[in-house]
Amino acid sequence: MGRIFGTDGVRGLANRDLTAELAVDLSVAAAHVLGEAGVFADQRPTAVVARDTRASGEFLEAAVVAGLASAGVDVHRLGVVPTPGAAYLTSFLQADMGVMISASHNPMPDNGIKFLARGGVKLDDDIEAAIEARLEEPWDRPTGAGVGRVGDSHAGLGAYVRHLLDTLPNRLDGLKVVLDCAHGAAYEAAPDAFERAGARVVAINAEPDGLNINEGCGSTHLEQLQRAVVEHGADVGFAFDGDADRCLAVDATGATVDGDQILAILALRAQREGLLVANTVVATVMSNLGFTRAMTEAGITVVRTAVGDRYVLEAMREHGFILGGEQSGHVIMSRYATTGDGTLTALQLAAEMAATGRTMAELAAVMERLPQVLVNVPGVDRAAVGQNAALQAEVAAAEAKLGEGGRVLLRPSGTEPLVRVMVEAQTAEEAGEIADHLAGVVRTQLAL
Repeated sequence: MGRIFGTDGVRGLANRDLTAELAVDLSVAAAHVLGEAGVFADQRPTAVVARDTRASGEFLEAAVVAGLASAGVDVHRLGVVPTPGAAYLTSFLQADMGVMISASHNPMPDNGIKFLARGGVKLDDDIEAAIEARLEEPWDRPTGAGVGRVGDSHAGLGAYVRHLLDTLPNRLDGLKVVLDCAHGAAYEAAPDAFERAGARVVAINAEPDGLNINEGCGSTHLEQLQRAVVEHGADVGFAFDGDADRCLAVDATGATVDGDQILAILALRAQREGLLVANTVVATVMSNLGFTRAMTEAGITVVRTAVGDRYVLEAMREHGFILGGEQSGHVIMSRYATTGDGTLTALQLAAEMAATGRTMAELAAVMERLPQVLVNVPGVDRAAVGQNAALQAEVAAAEAKLGEGGRVLLRPSGTEPLVRVMVEAQTAEEAGEIADHLAGVVRTQLAL
């Protein structure tokens, strides 16, 4: 069996790649590995299990719960809760492990299983590898009173919402907000939190039926939110993905505010309040050059990581930084959360609007986004990107042409046989021309 854990748990087409049988086996193996790693206390181990709104989450939840209980783990079933809610409740309920069943922003037919360690933190690579190694191994099954018990934790969602509200420095009275819940895991928690904080809320795509999650809505499809903000005369709009661990914003005119701008706003606020550890923020190599320039002008250091929130988290934990994120809207505020939290991000942005009296457009203007063009080149040898001399020569020539006014990034995909060509320049036309040229070189030089 090849490695089944990706950069964010185990994902695949539900009931084809990710089956009930695999879910049971993964859960049993996770219980064994985490127990032997000393995560569990002396008493019977406990776990929390949550899911997003996908129809397949229902049978996968049942399989995960069955696997854990059969291995002697007591299970708190949370129902539909955002991924960051599952992480918070793993810690709040002092559970020994957490499980989130979701494929995030992926289409509805997909699903995934993500394990969390005690405290609601993601598993290290070596723990994931150990779980894989224990799949389908023989084991002594507990019987009688040794099997785990299963119960529903009906108060979990409310506890998570109260936690979100406790992070706010001020109320949101006077703000009118549109929330695009993507028919996903935040469809209850996000509107509830904003209303309790004093905002007037218009919730859209908040009627999940098990089949419509992420369908033409949410953080990957902002068109509905943009129209709704303008039509309702709202001050701001926020869009979440299926498991609500990311957030993008829309200002009162319908203009997009991306993750880089969101991170810049929050970094400047933290600096102003004297909370930004080492005056440093963590971002990925995909962050816009305009973000780096804005941070440099403010005297803030930017630490760049590989793409993926787990790498952002690793850098934050290693150095004790409190803020990091991705252009996609994955923002991590370690003072309040162990993972990205879309609702938390939106609340903090709205709180800054309410406290300063500034519009979202004014706040987002702290950085100027350079035009950025991304071209995916499939069917190529992604492992050869750094070894092909002709390709590297073309990249060097492009970088020389751009000078300090842009940059080039060639990044092999971590999950698909393709290479991503990203170019930033002073104009969209120049970025597009260079990106198309380099994509052609990649196709020629790295063809399989």
